[in-house]
Amino acid sequence: MQGPIDLLKFGFVFLLLSAATVVFAQKPVPQPPSPISGGGPIDIIHADSISLKKVNDSTNLTVLKGSVLMKQGTTTFKCDRCEKNDRANTFEAWGSVHIIDNDTTHIYADHLRYLIAKQIAYLDKNVKLTDGRTTLTTPDLTYNMATKIATYTNSGKVVNKKTVITSKEGLYYTDMKDVYFKKNVLVNDPAYKITTDSLLYNTESRTARFIAMTNIKDSANRSIDTKDGFYDLKTGEAQFGQRPFINDGKGTTLNADNVSLNNNIAKADGSAVLIDTVRKTTVIGNLIYQNRSTDAFLATQKPLMIIKQGSDSLYVTADTLFSAKLTDLYVVSPALGGDSIKIKRDTSIKTDSLNLSDSMQHYVRPVPDAKALAAAIERNNSAVSAEKTIVLPSSTDPEHKALAPDSVTVAAIKTIPGRIQEEPILTPVKPVPVLNSRASGKKGPPPAAVKAEKPMAANDSTNRYFEAFHNVKIYSDSVQAVSDSLFYSFKDSTFRLYQRPVIWGKNSQITGDTILLHTKNKQMDRLEAFKNGLMINHVEGQAYNQIKGSRIDGYFTNGSMDSMRSKGSVESLYFVQDDDSAFVGINQVTADILDAYFAEKKLKKIVFRSEANATFWPIRSKSPEETRLKGFTWREAERPKTKYDLMQ
Repeated sequence: MQGPIDLLKFGFVFLLLSAATVVFAQKPVPQPPSPISGGGPIDIIHADSISLKKVNDSTNLTVLKGSVLMKQGTTTFKCDRCEKNDRANTFEAWGSVHIIDNDTTHIYADHLRYLIAKQIAYLDKNVKLTDGRTTLTTPDLTYNMATKIATYTNSGKVVNKKTVITSKEGLYYTDMKDVYFKKNVLVNDPAYKITTDSLLYNTESRTARFIAMTNIKDSANRSIDTKDGFYDLKTGEAQFGQRPFINDGKGTTLNADNVSLNNNIAKADGSAVLIDTVRKTTVIGNLIYQNRSTDAFLATQKPLMIIKQGSDSLYVTADTLFSAKLTDLYVVSPALGGDSIKIKRDTSIKTDSLNLSDSMQHYVRPVPDAKALAAAIERNNSAVSAEKTIVLPSSTDPEHKALAPDSVTVAAIKTIPGRIQEEPILTPVKPVPVLNSRASGKKGPPPAAVKAEKPMAANDSTNRYFEAFHNVKIYSDSVQAVSDSLFYSFKDSTFRLYQRPVIWGKNSQITGDTILLHTKNKQMDRLEAFKNGLMINHVEGQAYNQIKGSRIDGYFTNGSMDSMRSKGSVESLYFVQDDDSAFVGINQVTADILDAYFAEKKLKKIVFRSEANATFWPIRSKSPEETRLKGFTWREAERPKTKYDLMQ
């Protein structure tokens, strides 16, 4: 039997145990070392209440309730309720779960299961991870405290400033600020929308790296398809590899081995191809710069432009090709009555940043001012009455095309097919009012009397020009040409060739100081050769028919030249042949105006329109060298024979 002393001892021990329970609930209680090494022990900092829960003979759970606070190294755990399993070295938490890792990463959830030794947290229900700058939300998340990697497999959303990224799966490297998105990736940004299957994104630098086929579309409906490269959503700088495809949404596409974007300038490097479906042009070059804001482009390193013209495409190559909007080239003064035409350089492409040589830098050709234009028109008006002109056969003639005089119009002509009408009925052209009375010092209508041309809309399909610099070559099935430089306007469909230009059409060659080649309905319509115009028609062997004048105008039908007019100190030397094409002699003639007609792509008839002085030479009296007019140069060796010659 126990005595009173034993009962007192038992009561005293009971009081000590009760007191220990109260202290345990308010102060940290040292925990035994974890049976599994790795993450270190969990320190219980606070709980409103602590109790033991027996699961079976070998497992007891420590139950913490109310404002639970625990720590493991630099990681803090908070929750409403927690059950800690010392045997399995795990704990499970519910209600307002909050993990603070290294004071930088905060993770929230409704439920947590944590492997203490492995430092792996499994969170679900309303999961949110944030570092104060970026927020990840997902239904469930696995977070490794040791590697600082968060993983989700059941859809997630990352919000970084104004950028929102969603995907089916993802890996978030919180220490490096990198996120690896996988499956159904969608990036929504005020400026861009990106869709892909896989994407690497750095939340600190806001840089996206592409590792799978990716589509990028901006607010202007321009798109980029790529499977390699990076894009800085903060600066707009980007670089794409493996032949990205860029579509401006307005009919222009660009692709190359590599494309980089910087300040709205696209640099396409390596077999670049720029296609304009609106104007039906294609530009190929090893290096192309494109201003995505102004739509200007510059192509170098063996560039080639292809202009679709029905079944007969036109090919143009040069050392450098440049193209931009006509409205960015010049602005005409109001009603054409201003003192000058203001030239505006295109500064959209900074040549300094492109490391271009001076010869490649873009320049604008001088445009005559209004005074010069007015004076020229006035001179033409005063010359109408003095000029004697004879009209050529009308276009009803199946073999010939009418060549209208410069200063008269035809009111009525009685035509006999194949014959020249000696006395046509002519009506003088109405005088054109002087553009600016100050140009000549004479009285004239005020500038407002001249009807101003309607301003060109910026989105007009004809609002474009292109220039070619140095070693220009042009090829089509019907016409070939070379020059040092070229200017082409889609507004008037005219090629302007400068510096030693030459144009070939089958067996004919035309040269001049400057040549204008006009097209109509995507076909050659007429040409003008100014100053020192010379047409050479190769008959055979050393025989060349030649026509020389201050100006030459040629006319085309179905892409082939059918007639030509030469004016101003005209000289002609042509070989006379009989019906069997045998050479009879050589006719050398001088005149003021000469018209030539072609059939089956050969010179068939020459008609002189003023008093002519002619000399006929027997065929044997002249050596081939003596049958050359001054300035004769047969430049056939420079002529591109096929379109592939332009691609060498």
